[in-house]
Amino acid sequence: MDYATARHYLLDRPEAEEVFPFGPDVAVFKIKGKMFATLAQDAGIARTNLKCDPDEAQALRDIFSGVLPGYHMNKKHWNTVLLDGSVPDHEIERMVDRSYGLVVKGLKKVERDALELAYSAEEIYR
Repeated sequence: MDYATARHYLLDRPEAEEVFPFGPDVAVFKIKGKMFATLAQDAGIARTNLKCDPDEAQALRDIFSGVLPGYHMNKKHWNTVLLDGSVPDHEIERMVDRSYGLVVKGLKKVERDALELAYSAEEIYR
Protein backbone atom coordinates (compact mmCIF):
# COMPACT_ATOMS: atom_id res chain seq x y z
CA MET A 1 0.00 0.00 0.00
CA ASP A 2 1.33 3.43 -0.85
CA TYR A 3 0.60 6.89 0.56
CA ALA A 4 -2.15 7.76 -1.94
CA THR A 5 -3.97 4.43 -1.46
CA ALA A 6 -3.77 4.72 2.33
CA ARG A 7 -5.04 8.30 2.24
CA HIS A 8 -7.97 7.30 0.06
CA TYR A 9 -8.84 4.38 2.36
CA LEU A 10 -8.66 6.59 5.47
CA LEU A 11 -10.89 9.26 3.91
CA ASP A 12 -13.35 6.59 2.79
CA ARG A 13 -14.40 5.95 6.41
CA PRO A 14 -17.76 7.57 7.29
CA GLU A 15 -17.38 11.29 8.06
CA ALA A 16 -13.58 11.09 8.24
CA GLU A 17 -11.80 14.40 7.88
CA GLU A 18 -8.19 15.21 7.10
CA VAL A 19 -6.45 18.06 8.92
CA PHE A 20 -2.84 19.23 9.28
CA PRO A 21 -2.40 20.47 12.87
CA PHE A 22 1.31 19.50 12.94
CA GLY A 23 2.22 21.15 9.63
CA PRO A 24 1.98 20.10 5.99
CA ASP A 25 4.03 16.90 6.37
CA VAL A 26 1.67 14.98 8.68
CA ALA A 27 -1.97 14.38 7.77
CA VAL A 28 -4.23 13.66 10.74
CA PHE A 29 -7.49 11.80 10.17
CA LYS A 30 -10.34 12.42 12.59
CA ILE A 31 -13.89 11.37 13.26
CA LYS A 32 -15.98 13.90 15.19
CA GLY A 33 -12.80 15.73 16.20
CA LYS A 34 -11.02 12.62 17.53
CA MET A 35 -7.89 11.31 15.83
CA PHE A 36 -7.92 7.76 14.48
CA ALA A 37 -4.84 7.92 12.23
CA THR A 38 -1.91 9.94 11.01
CA LEU A 39 -0.21 9.59 7.64
CA ALA A 40 3.23 10.86 6.71
CA GLN A 41 6.03 10.15 4.32
CA ASP A 42 9.75 10.29 5.07
CA ALA A 43 12.58 9.38 2.68
CA GLY A 44 10.05 7.94 0.24
CA ILE A 45 8.49 5.56 2.78
CA ALA A 46 4.96 6.26 3.97
CA ARG A 47 3.86 5.40 7.49
CA THR A 48 0.63 5.61 9.42
CA ASN A 49 -0.10 5.68 13.14
CA LEU A 50 -3.19 3.67 14.09
CA LYS A 51 -4.98 3.17 17.39
CA CYS A 52 -5.03 -0.43 18.57
CA ASP A 53 -6.13 -2.61 21.47
CA PRO A 54 -3.02 -2.97 23.70
CA ASP A 55 -2.86 -6.78 23.47
CA GLU A 56 -3.36 -6.72 19.72
CA ALA A 57 -0.81 -3.91 19.33
CA GLN A 58 1.97 -6.06 20.75
CA ALA A 59 0.89 -9.14 18.80
CA LEU A 60 1.00 -7.19 15.53
CA ARG A 61 4.50 -5.94 16.37
CA ASP A 62 5.57 -9.53 16.97
CA ILE A 63 4.11 -10.73 13.64
CA PHE A 64 5.03 -7.94 11.23
CA SER A 65 8.45 -6.27 10.96
CA GLY A 66 6.72 -3.16 9.56
CA VAL A 67 4.59 -2.63 12.69
CA LEU A 68 6.37 -0.62 15.37
CA PRO A 69 5.41 1.11 18.62
CA GLY A 70 3.54 4.33 17.81
CA TYR A 71 5.92 7.12 16.81
CA HIS A 72 5.28 10.15 19.07
CA MET A 73 2.20 8.36 20.47
CA ASN A 74 1.19 6.34 23.52
CA LYS A 75 3.00 3.12 22.60
CA LYS A 76 0.53 0.99 24.53
CA HIS A 77 -2.43 2.07 22.35
CA TRP A 78 -0.85 3.12 19.04
CA ASN A 79 1.22 1.39 16.36
CA THR A 80 3.20 2.88 13.50
CA VAL A 81 2.73 0.85 10.34
CA LEU A 82 5.33 1.22 7.61
CA LEU A 83 3.79 1.22 4.15
CA ASP A 84 6.82 -0.47 2.63
CA GLY A 85 5.23 -3.75 1.53
CA SER A 86 6.13 -5.63 4.71
CA VAL A 87 2.50 -5.66 5.88
CA PRO A 88 -0.18 -6.98 3.48
CA ASP A 89 -2.68 -4.38 2.24
CA HIS A 90 -5.66 -6.31 3.63
CA GLU A 91 -4.04 -6.27 7.07
CA ILE A 92 -3.42 -2.52 6.89
CA GLU A 93 -7.08 -2.02 5.91
CA ARG A 94 -8.15 -4.18 8.87
CA MET A 95 -5.98 -2.11 11.22
CA VAL A 96 -7.43 1.15 9.84
CA ASP A 97 -10.96 -0.18 10.31
CA ARG A 98 -10.15 -1.30 13.84
CA SER A 99 -8.61 2.07 14.73
CA TYR A 100 -11.65 3.93 13.38
CA GLY A 101 -14.04 1.62 15.26
CA LEU A 102 -12.16 2.00 18.55
CA VAL A 103 -12.32 5.78 18.29
CA VAL A 104 -16.03 5.73 17.40
CA LYS A 105 -16.70 3.53 20.44
CA GLY A 106 -14.98 6.16 22.60
CA LEU A 107 -17.06 9.07 21.29
CA LYS A 108 -19.78 10.73 23.35
CA LYS A 109 -22.94 8.66 23.23
CA VAL A 110 -24.86 11.29 21.28
CA GLU A 111 -22.12 11.45 18.60
CA ARG A 112 -21.81 7.66 18.41
CA ASP A 113 -25.59 7.23 18.19
CA ALA A 114 -25.80 9.78 15.37
CA LEU A 115 -23.14 7.91 13.39
CA GLU A 116 -24.81 4.57 14.04
CA LEU A 117 -28.13 5.97 12.79
CA ALA A 118 -26.62 7.51 9.66
CA TYR A 119 -24.45 4.50 8.68
CA SER A 120 -24.71 0.77 9.04
CA ALA A 121 -22.76 -1.06 11.74
CA GLU A 122 -20.88 -2.77 8.91
CA GLU A 123 -19.67 0.60 7.61
CA ILE A 124 -18.61 1.84 11.04
CA TYR A 125 -17.24 -1.31 12.67
CA ARG A 126 -16.09 -3.37 9.69
